[in-house]
Amino acid sequence: MMEFRALRVSKNKQSKSGIEARIEQLLVDELTPGEVLIKVAYSGINYKDALAVTGYGKIIRNYPLNAGIDVAGEVVESTDPLFSVGDKVIANGSGFGEELDGGFAEYARLPAELTIPLPEGLSLKEAMIIGTAGFTAVLALHRMEVNGQNPALGPIVVTGASGGVGSFAVDILSKKGYEVIAISGREQFHPLLKSLGANEVVKQEELALSDSPLDAVRFGGAIDNVGGKLLGQLIATTQLWGNVASIGLAASQDLNTAVFPFILRGVSLLGVSSANCPMPLRKALWGRLGDDLKPDHLDLIITEEITMEGILPASFEMLQRKRHGRTIIKL
Repeated sequence: MMEFRALRVSKNKQSKSGIEARIEQLLVDELTPGEVLIKVAYSGINYKDALAVTGYGKIIRNYPLNAGIDVAGEVVESTDPLFSVGDKVIANGSGFGEELDGGFAEYARLPAELTIPLPEGLSLKEAMIIGTAGFTAVLALHRMEVNGQNPALGPIVVTGASGGVGSFAVDILSKKGYEVIAISGREQFHPLLKSLGANEVVKQEELALSDSPLDAVRFGGAIDNVGGKLLGQLIATTQLWGNVASIGLAASQDLNTAVFPFILRGVSLLGVSSANCPMPLRKALWGRLGDDLKPDHLDLIITEEITMEGILPASFEMLQRKRHGRTIIKL
């Protein structure tokens, strides 16, 4: 019977966090159910993964579980007619690394309905550099454009721009012809954000935004990673019929706003939940990530390629804001 290694998260009452993540030797038969067994080639570390393996967030719902919400690899067994041995496939979100065994392992078993053929135009490595971070950025832009966003409405603000999602948002917005204002408190990454396509890179305080529930128009829209006070300020300064996509809570889960921007300017606040994206849309957006929305600067956004042994140290560094861009795992 096939054995393999995985970073497995288990409950541990002796641990301060109540969980323990360690590399274990497993049998393929121990994996959660699915029709498609793959030999994993790459995965990537997302903020959610870092919370899961360190125990700082209640991400995993079934213990023990292999962590990792992103996975890319090659099919080695399949009982589903849509997938054959040798096919290259990817999966992200959809419960992987939360309820289903995820990508921080040498093998993964995927339900066929959650498995996506590797899009043309992408290698397995490129797909995991993009991962959930890039997918979330594209999903945010998709929601905004379906709701009428276009470059003529004015500049798009990207908060938390030096993180994974923010970096991809800057790259892809610029590629689509938007003027981009990137906000990052980490000044050492400002030149990088310029290289990704940002027209302007500032610290939050340099925008000098007020606490008024409705202020002078300054932006066409925003993709926000931080939440809290800044999200309310962006809503208050967004153009008529502009859109603000909320994708994170790095600063706060709270939102301070009023109805004025919504009823006087028609501003829309759009929620972006990449984990729950409907599969037809998920497949369509991944297709575009290999085509017209493929980021132009994958070589700049990837910061390190590590092995399984490096996942825990890298996760702690991510939570301590010591990492930027994307860290991928070669398995």
